Amino acid sequence: MYLPTQFEEHNEKEITNLIEQFPLAALVCFSDGEFIVNHVPLLRESDEVYIGHFAKANPLSTLFPNGTNAIAIFNGENSYISPNWYPTKALDHRQVPTWNYQVVHLHGHIDFENSKKARMVVVGKLTKKYEKLTPGSKEWKMSDAPKEYLDQMLENIVAFKFIVKKITAKSKLGQNRGEKDFKAVMSAMHRIGKPVLASAMKRTNKVGT
Repeated sequence: MYLPTQFEEHNEKEITNLIEQFPLAALVCFSDGEFIVNHVPLLRESDEVYIGHFAKANPLSTLFPNGTNAIAIFNGENSYISPNWYPTKALDHRQVPTWNYQVVHLHGHIDFENSKKARMVVVGKLTKKYEKLTPGSKEWKMSDAPKEYLDQMLENIVAFKFIVKKITAKSKLGQNRGEKDFKAVMSAMHRIGKPVLASAMKRTNKVGT
């Protein structure tokens, strides 16, 4: 990933929050000269370990029975940035469009876990976490489904752990702009319905300096 110094993200809380808010990862592997990409939600177990599952019909575990190196890519909220939003545009019109975004790349290794217990654990933990975020008075639990049906569904998935070896993260939020332009774009993010991006900009050191 192209990563200019001013856009490098080293704040562990910022990185963790992005993954928490946008857990659907693009999981990229490589085999026989070809990239293999799957989209799967990952759940953080610790700084070094994430868990997930995918369909048994997915050939990934057959291609890599002993696991494989992979990159998990998480994308936060993003937006096109118009030059018209910069107050300094009126001075010399020397402005061009850009794009603001946040991304996290987890470099690591996938380890497959084929026991029934492992499959139950990952589904149970994912369900418990995300059911709490859904509207309604009652959360769905695995025990709500008939046992034979649940067993059948569990047989159709493969569980895995993603062991993190390296993290690279980027917050391209206009840190290279002057304070007036930066704050104007932050206001524009609120105006066009990009509250997550606006909040991320507010957390940077640019505001108030």
